Amino acid sequence: MTFTNDQFRLDGKVAIVTGAGGRGNSIGRAYAFGLSNAGAKVVIADLNADGAKVVADEINAAGGNAVPVQVDVANEASTLAMARAAEAAFGGVDILINNAALMVDISYDNIETISLEAWNRAFAVNLNGALLCSRAVIPSMRQRGGGRIVNQTSGGAFPAIGLYGISKLALVGLTTTLAKQFGKENITCNAIAPGNVTSDAGKMLVPDDSPFIKFLEMTVATKPRGAPDELVGAALLLCSEAGKWITGQVIHVDGGWVMRP
Repeated sequence: MTFTNDQFRLDGKVAIVTGAGGRGNSIGRAYAFGLSNAGAKVVIADLNADGAKVVADEINAAGGNAVPVQVDVANEASTLAMARAAEAAFGGVDILINNAALMVDISYDNIETISLEAWNRAFAVNLNGALLCSRAVIPSMRQRGGGRIVNQTSGGAFPAIGLYGISKLALVGLTTTLAKQFGKENITCNAIAPGNVTSDAGKMLVPDDSPFIKFLEMTVATKPRGAPDELVGAALLLCSEAGKWITGQVIHVDGGWVMRP
């Protein structure tokens, strides 16, 4: 078979993007638009129901096909309801991007003093959420002959420093486990590790005048920050036929901040 760019197309596919309706200029929104532009029907899943509707309306106004669904990824019943809503709207699920996470609203206390409540909440969303959402859609993917799961980890997990990094490194373990256990069923699972992104959430956590930006300018091979749209190419590769022989991998999209052989 000769490769063509059509293998990046997602026509006829159904995708769920969690955390796609939160803060306005977000990575989740960029993923949702990217998948829609490639031909997928998209479920905009977010705890923020109003935000999910805004993004779905934007995609529909641009000629796409999207529906909003409110979901609490840390609640199993809610994730199962999300999967049922996707099946009711579009007939099933082929793609899941586990983008929803705590980042701005996570504790950055010293590991010696952080409360167990804060610790458990971070893992409930950043790790358990990806597990529950994946388990909710795998039956539909299996029925449709396969699927693609993409987990959102972080450059901040390499190495993990603090609760956020620890939760995101744990997500890499879930990624490889899902890849191994479901690969024979044509269900792949990979992760994207963004660098410092100029999303609304990213700029809240790391303002333009942050000393961390100066550090990145000295250490990152290219530019220190990227726009949400700059993550979409990796997502399309991992979600499409073009990337069907890729699984269990972490793709770093960070301008050369984290370099791993």
